[in-house]
Amino acid sequence: MGNLTQEKSFEILNDIADELEKNVDEILVANKKDLDKMDSANPMFDRLLLTKERILGIASDTRHVATLEVPYAKILEERTLENGLNLKKISVPLGVVGVIYEARPNVTVDVASLCLRSGNAVVLKGGTDAYESNLVLVSLMHNVLEKNGIDKNIIQLLPAGHQVATELMNAVGYIDVLIPRGSKNLINTVRDNAKVPVIETGAGVVHTYFDKDGDLEKGKKIIFNAKTRRVSVCNALDCLIIHSSRLQDLVELCKPLADKNVGIFADSRSYAVLENNYSAGLFKATKDDFGKEFQSYNMAIKTVDSLEEALDHIYKFSSKHSEAIITENNVTAQKFLTSVDAACCYHNTSTAFTDGAQFGLGAEIGISTQKLHARGPMALKELTTYKWIILGNGQVRK
Repeated sequence: MGNLTQEKSFEILNDIADELEKNVDEILVANKKDLDKMDSANPMFDRLLLTKERILGIASDTRHVATLEVPYAKILEERTLENGLNLKKISVPLGVVGVIYEARPNVTVDVASLCLRSGNAVVLKGGTDAYESNLVLVSLMHNVLEKNGIDKNIIQLLPAGHQVATELMNAVGYIDVLIPRGSKNLINTVRDNAKVPVIETGAGVVHTYFDKDGDLEKGKKIIFNAKTRRVSVCNALDCLIIHSSRLQDLVELCKPLADKNVGIFADSRSYAVLENNYSAGLFKATKDDFGKEFQSYNMAIKTVDSLEEALDHIYKFSSKHSEAIITENNVTAQKFLTSVDAACCYHNTSTAFTDGAQFGLGAEIGISTQKLHARGPMALKELTTYKWIILGNGQVRK
């Protein structure tokens, strides 16, 4: 894989995009088999759903990845020591990347494309819910690899079942790094049980803080977009934090949410304001409603009396994915952005932008919420490590 030329991977990825576009109907038939087994009310249903538009979008993302420069074989650092030794620090592929994910068939192609372009082999363990969809997608990619004279096993799809996932987590010597992408439970299971190195991604308990100096019109648009654009994804808003001095604006801030029937789990102060003034579902929040990734048309509201109290709430409940502040006070904004411990920190914009494609990275393999190796949207560069090349002429160490 490390010897695959940039030109050849460009050709293969464009061939994969062509194959996806030519076989939309076949993909949709397989996807329907998966969808028929799932309750449409399940928050995962939207993640599992493929449409013609989504398939064409996946193909487009694949073409975009093909245009990105390969990240390996780059000289990151070079110097010559006094003894004449020449040192080069060079980027190299991670090797064999294992990915465990849930009912998101688009991830199958995104991950395979990124691994192919970055010189890595990949072992995919998708969720049982999406197995038929994944099977046809991998089959189409295998066809392309074989037509191009490439071993199809550089992209592998494992069978469904928990036992297979357990074997993957214990594949020491076979898997160089394992990336779980999905719910908090999935990520915790992989982190707690894997014997191979793990990069944590995905779980998003996302907050947006509406400050005392927040702009009402900006706030309405940002909160609505962050909550309702696509509720099942990890960058969706889970908890609105509002400064107590702006509670009089809460009804107006929440009015657009009612049109989407967003259920609100409000603390006592925000509940008192919204009671009889919010036309969709309104409930009194319990402690379990904070720190919860809803993945549905529900969210929580927390009232605070200061920026410090908002930061404390985020510190206690954040998954370190994406956090936002809405304020016209740049000093307050800077303090928030500096203080919040998260991979992506936003000022006056929606957390829905936490996405590799939106960041200009092509597709993404996931959103890393940890601090070692990679953080935030992971794409080509994050799928490499480095090694040192030392060139000498007979030098020996005293």
